[in-house]
Amino acid sequence: MMKYLQRLGRSLMLPVAVLPAAAILMGIGYWIDPDGWGSGNVLAAFLIKAGSSIIDNMSYLFAVGVALGMSKNKDGSAALSGLVAFLVVTTLLSTETVSMLLSTDVANVNPAFIKIENQFIGIISGIVASIMYNRFSHVQLPDFLAFFSGKRLVPIMTAASMLVVSAALFFIWPVVYSALVSFGEAISELGATGAGLYGFFNRLLIPTGLHHALNSVFWFDVAGIDDIGNFWKGTGTKGVTGMYQAGFFPIMMFGLPAAALAMYHTAKTKRKKQAASLMLAAGFAAFFTGVTEPLEFAFMFLAPALYVVHAALTGLSLFIAATFHWTAGFGFSAGFVDFFLSSRLPLANQPLMLIVQGLVFAVIYYFLFRFLIVKFNLKTPGREDDEDVEIDEAGDTASGNKFSDMASKIYDALGGDKNVTSVDHCATRLRVEVKNMDVVDQKKIKATGVPGINVVGLQSIQVIVGTNVQFVADEIEKIRK
Repeated sequence: MMKYLQRLGRSLMLPVAVLPAAAILMGIGYWIDPDGWGSGNVLAAFLIKAGSSIIDNMSYLFAVGVALGMSKNKDGSAALSGLVAFLVVTTLLSTETVSMLLSTDVANVNPAFIKIENQFIGIISGIVASIMYNRFSHVQLPDFLAFFSGKRLVPIMTAASMLVVSAALFFIWPVVYSALVSFGEAISELGATGAGLYGFFNRLLIPTGLHHALNSVFWFDVAGIDDIGNFWKGTGTKGVTGMYQAGFFPIMMFGLPAAALAMYHTAKTKRKKQAASLMLAAGFAAFFTGVTEPLEFAFMFLAPALYVVHAALTGLSLFIAATFHWTAGFGFSAGFVDFFLSSRLPLANQPLMLIVQGLVFAVIYYFLFRFLIVKFNLKTPGREDDEDVEIDEAGDTASGNKFSDMASKIYDALGGDKNVTSVDHCATRLRVEVKNMDVVDQKKIKATGVPGINVVGLQSIQVIVGTNVQFVADEIEKIRK
């Protein structure tokens, strides 16, 4: 189950990765015309509407992205089936259709059906479509139906399946929706404290990849909060909308890079060079783009207690930002790019105070991390025992392609063709299935300079590479062929 949920989390990264495009378009548009939202400038209107075409239709993207990511061959017919599934369920459970089925006025239909076009339904649609693809994409029908065999059969079976799913959701969705709304309201009614709790649990769930489920409640329009959508569309309350985003900026732009500096300064002298390359790259990624996994995975398993401190500080940051109503928003993550683009939006409230808060958190992170690392001799990068790490001093590689050489060494350390059964990747990690975990040489994998390794099952291992993971995965696929 955990493996399946992690695959789901990886698949969600595909549609989520589209958000930066919307952020850039809408951010530039609002920057040009922050008061009129495009009504006073043709170019601004063009950019804002282009960006909103993505933000307003995330549920469709989720259906397509999950179907594609969860299908075994990543085939286009699976993506088409995801769209078919979503169209079937949202049409059958629209307020107009439900009112006809119940022979009642639209005004009397349960409010849950007004929100049927959401990311949660998109995810369900994608999952059903992927199951249908994995089951029917190679089925051969009798000759007189041969045209509908194989991949052409998948959308048909998906549509039929969604009839059953829609019937079930007719009764289940109102209950689920009510529970989600109650959960969201329980947290949102706590105000700044709720924002802090959300930030804490958001970070704690990062290792499992299940933080996306928590994020969907607060960031998207599942429980009516839709913090990202409302912030960028300017339909919320100034100083309040954005409270589930703003507190991340001080952490990702300042806190974590400062933690990286502390880990570099406390690394053993002979390993400072290796620690510097890792910390510099990971710290810059956190600051500029808000992609924190390379840095977080670098120490979350080496020093889990330190990671809990990081989660607590994240919760504290969200609590402080929400308390003082300092808000900024992001389309992808809380890095400099999103901060720059969102700081002129109508609902941005004293965003420069987040910079001040970030500088304070940078000091806290640096000295607290440095104290804890030295006091408790935590094995952060560069401080591992000599027998736990083997440094690769090969220098320039024969092939001249760093991704090719890294892929070759990682694949060999995983056991090669004899042990590896599948290789996939998400935004920052290689996700590998192996026959025998005992064959995997983790020391050799670490020697390539990757931020970390995460063993998630008896036959599942993740290698945290960073934002260049796709190129390493591509090279591994060449080796496997």
